[in-house]
Amino acid sequence: MTPALPRTDRGRLLLVLALATLVTVFTATVPLLRDWFDLRVYYGSIDSWVHHGSRVYDYRVPGTPYGFTYPPFAAVAMLPMALLGLHAAIAVALLLNLAALALVLRLLAGPDWRHHGWYGWALTACLLALFEPLRDTFSFGQVNLLLLALVLADATLLATGRGRLAGVGIGLAAAIKLTPALFIGLLLVAGRRRAAAVATAVAAGATALAAAVDPDASRFYWTEALWDTDRVGRLGYVSNQSVQGVLARLGEPDRAVWAVAVLLILGVWALRTRRAAAAGDWTAAFALTGLAACLVSPITWVHHLVWLLPSFAVLVRAGRPRVAGALYGVLCTSVVWLWFDDASGVDGFLGSNTYAWITLGLLLWLPAGQLRPGLRTGSRSTSTTTAAPVPTAPAISPASVQTDPCTAAATAGVVTAGRAGAGGAPSEPTASTFPADPKPQSSSERASSYTADPSPS
Repeated sequence: MTPALPRTDRGRLLLVLALATLVTVFTATVPLLRDWFDLRVYYGSIDSWVHHGSRVYDYRVPGTPYGFTYPPFAAVAMLPMALLGLHAAIAVALLLNLAALALVLRLLAGPDWRHHGWYGWALTACLLALFEPLRDTFSFGQVNLLLLALVLADATLLATGRGRLAGVGIGLAAAIKLTPALFIGLLLVAGRRRAAAVATAVAAGATALAAAVDPDASRFYWTEALWDTDRVGRLGYVSNQSVQGVLARLGEPDRAVWAVAVLLILGVWALRTRRAAAAGDWTAAFALTGLAACLVSPITWVHHLVWLLPSFAVLVRAGRPRVAGALYGVLCTSVVWLWFDDASGVDGFLGSNTYAWITLGLLLWLPAGQLRPGLRTGSRSTSTTTAAPVPTAPAISPASVQTDPCTAAATAGVVTAGRAGAGGAPSEPTASTFPADPKPQSSSERASSYTADPSPS
C-alpha cells in the first residue's frame, strides 16, 4: 500500500528538505569521495603541456602511474584550463557538469518539462544524487555527462524532424573520447547517411585540428598510447563493468572470446536499433547504443554508466516504472564493491558484474520501437511527425495537480523519455601530494575506479 504523501506545498517542501538531508548524509558518508582525481589528471597534463613544455601524454599525477588517456582533441578542448588555477578549474568543471546534467534532463523531458513543477524536479534531483555513476562523475571531475549531452542533442534533432542539423554533437563527442563513435554506427544502421557523414567530418576535422596544434602528441597517441591498455587500467578491476571486465575477472585472457562476445552484442544492437529508428523511436535507439557502447568498450568504469540514464527514461515512458526503479536502485548501492578483493566463485561472478548484467539485460529487453502506428519522424508538422519519443519529463506529477508525484519519482528515479504511443567506489586517491599506494583508495580502500595499474579517465 502506498503511504500517504503530502498534498500541500508546505508538506511537499518539508518532504523535499528531509530527502535532501538524507541524500546529503548518504553521499557524505557512504560513498567514498574521489577528490576530483580525473580532473587533476586533466589539469596537470594541460599545465605541464602549456607551461612546462612537456608532452601532454608524459604527465603523471605525482606518486601515481596515472596520466592523460583521451585523444589529442580532448586536450585541445581543455586548453582553457591553462588559464585557471586548480581550484578554479574544479569549480568550472562542477558547473559544467551541472549544466550538462540539466541539459540531459531537459532533452529527455521534452516540451512538457514545465508541467512537472518544482516538487517533481526536486524529487528527481534527490534521486539522481544517489545514482552511483553520477556521484562518481561529479566527484572524479569526469567528462561523460558533457558527452552524453552532445549526443542527446543529436537525438532530439532527429526526433523532432531536424535531422539535417544532426551529427555535430556526435562528431565532437567521438573526437573527445572514442566510445561515442558507436553513435556514428547508429546513424548508418538507421540509414541517416547525411548525419553520419556530418558526424564523421566533424570528428575528422577536430582530430586534424589537434594534429595541427601538436603533431607529436597526435602521432604518439594514434601509434602508441591508443594500443597500450596498461595506460587505462587493469581489465579485471571490479570497476570495469564491460564484457572485457567480466572475462578478465573470470581469468579468460583470450581476445578471440572477447571478440566473439563483442560481435554478438553488436549484432543484437544493430537489429534492435534499426527497428527502433525505423519506428521513429530515436530515444530508445540512442539508449540502446549507449548500452552497447558500455558493453563493447574494453574499459567501462562505473562512472561511464551515466550512458544508462536514457534507458531508465525509456522504461518509465513504456509504463515500466517499477522495473526502472528496481534497476536504478541497484545502481545506487555500490554493490559491486563487495567483491573488490575477491571476485572468485559463483557469487563473485554474479555479484562483481552486477552492473554489466543490468546493462546487458537492458540491451536485450529495453522496450523500443513502440510508437503509435501511422506516425512518422521527419517533418515538423505535428500531423505527420512523432517525436520519437520526444522526451517528456520526470515521472512526477506537477505540484499543482493533486496526485502523488513522489510515487512516480521514487519508482522511476529518472525522467521519462516521452510517451510514445500511450495516452562507492572509487576515485583515485587524490592529489599530487599523496604518496603512491598499491591500491589507490581512500581510507576504506574503495575510493578508486581504477587500479594500481594505470590509469584514469
